[in-house]
Amino acid sequence: MKKNIAFVCVHNSCRSQIAEAFGKLYLSKITNVYSAGTILANQINQDAIRLMRKLYDIDLEKTQKPKLISSLPKIDYLITMGCNVECPLIPCKVHLDWGIEDPTYFLEEKFIKTIKMIEKKVLSLKVEIKKHFN
Repeated sequence: MKKNIAFVCVHNSCRSQIAEAFGKLYLSKITNVYSAGTILANQINQDAIRLMRKLYDIDLEKTQKPKLISSLPKIDYLITMGCNVECPLIPCKVHLDWGIEDPTYFLEEKFIKTIKMIEKKVLSLKVEIKKHFN
């Protein structure tokens, strides 16, 4: 049975959306992937949309939208992105905080580095998830 993984940040408009997209790309065979926030944003960050499309041909607008943590199912594996405020406590079996800075106001080069960092961390989750749940 697949485990549920959720990527959470404040607005669910940038980091957690990027992580959800990579999670669906790399982890969907072993997990159900979700993202959410504590405050609902109006839309996904436009730079995240543009850069994910440019770098990976992933269209965040077609497959995702901002969601609140109240919409999440029961979560097995919670990844908080680094909230810079009090991160929500969501019942789960495993909780990691990645402490990734919000790239919203970064120049493009640093925004891309943040995207690549998120991709690398999501890829490393395959081993981590298998270790905890197999």
